[in-house]
Amino acid sequence: MTKTHIYFMPGLAAGPEIFENIDLDKSLYELHLLQWIKPLALEETISNYAMRMCDKIKHKKCVLVGVSFGGIMVQEMSKFLDVKKIILISSVKTHHEFPKRFKVASMSKLYKLFPTKLVSNFEDYAKFFLGKSLKKRAKIYKKYLSERNETYLKWSIHNVLHWQQEEPLPNTIHIHGTKDHVFPVQNISNFIEIENGTHVMIITKAKKISEIIHTTLTT
Repeated sequence: MTKTHIYFMPGLAAGPEIFENIDLDKSLYELHLLQWIKPLALEETISNYAMRMCDKIKHKKCVLVGVSFGGIMVQEMSKFLDVKKIILISSVKTHHEFPKRFKVASMSKLYKLFPTKLVSNFEDYAKFFLGKSLKKRAKIYKKYLSERNETYLKWSIHNVLHWQQEEPLPNTIHIHGTKDHVFPVQNISNFIEIENGTHVMIITKAKKISEIIHTTLTT
């Protein structure tokens, strides 16, 4: 039996570790974990970046899975590839699904003031803004926030806020949690709901997400 090749793209600032709890039948699927690459410059277009990311895709008719900004990226990548399906997790299909605060941030350019050092030096800053009860959680976040290059972070934030996809792409499946506070569910249409799923449900609801991915690819 020919296996289905699935490529997984993590969210903004995250590494492939976020997919460690995904459990799919190895006799049916071959999993490939992608990592962010450094932008050529802050001015590099998301389309050009996606085209360079496509160099990592070695199989035709593959499945692209993306989380959050990774979902936006796999949609851009699919425009240069022959893909079987796109699966979005905790992401958006068009800029119309953004919350209003994203649009305000984009127009006001306030996002440029975002302190990227909070992410790039997360463990140094965490002790100042997290209480004792949250320090353990901070260690967990540190594990998953592995992409800390400031150029990459600034480039990513800009390109999330300025993404201009107007219509959903064909063959797109959208999995979204009802407690997602980054992309609130009331702004999302045509999706598979995960009850009480948050924006980090790829970690906390991996079993359910794995089941949905399998069902999606076999029915």
